[in-house]
Amino acid sequence: MEKAIRLPVIKSISGTMLFDFIVLSFIYFIPAISHLMAFPLYYFDPMRFVLIFALLHTSKRNTFIIALTLPLFSFLISSHPSIIKSGLLSTELLINVFLFFFMFAKTSSRITSLVFSIIISKIIYYVMKFVLIETGILADKLFSTPFFYQVIVILIISLYVLILEKLKSKENN
Repeated sequence: MEKAIRLPVIKSISGTMLFDFIVLSFIYFIPAISHLMAFPLYYFDPMRFVLIFALLHTSKRNTFIIALTLPLFSFLISSHPSIIKSGLLSTELLINVFLFFFMFAKTSSRITSLVFSIIISKIIYYVMKFVLIETGILADKLFSTPFFYQVIVILIISLYVLILEKLKSKENN
């Protein structure tokens, strides 16, 4: 089943390791790039993009590992986001991946599974974040990223998947 879900796939362990290295390097430099650009790149949810690339181009196992560790890696190298928010983000990304595979098994539609898994995982994230803020465990605004940017991210990811599927269908014809 795993092979049927992925689009153009990195076919080797060394390819997956290279992907992971590039991903970690990218996340490592985001704070510096944001500082240079004077624009908070986290508005465009770079971890979500990385997760979706892993979901579409590497193995299911690697995608779960990326979802679990990416926010924690970011915390370790840049102290951002906080450890509590890193755990919250890891949980959200894990839910996103789980829901994608669950929905894809039911619908066989990558785009539908992707969009709804992102939206549902974001709703769960904001509910968990609200609880953490209300209990005083997390000192943060509920919505750190404007809603507009979140919609743009979903649209860009959807467009990316549509382009990949068009390319794949062209290859098969």
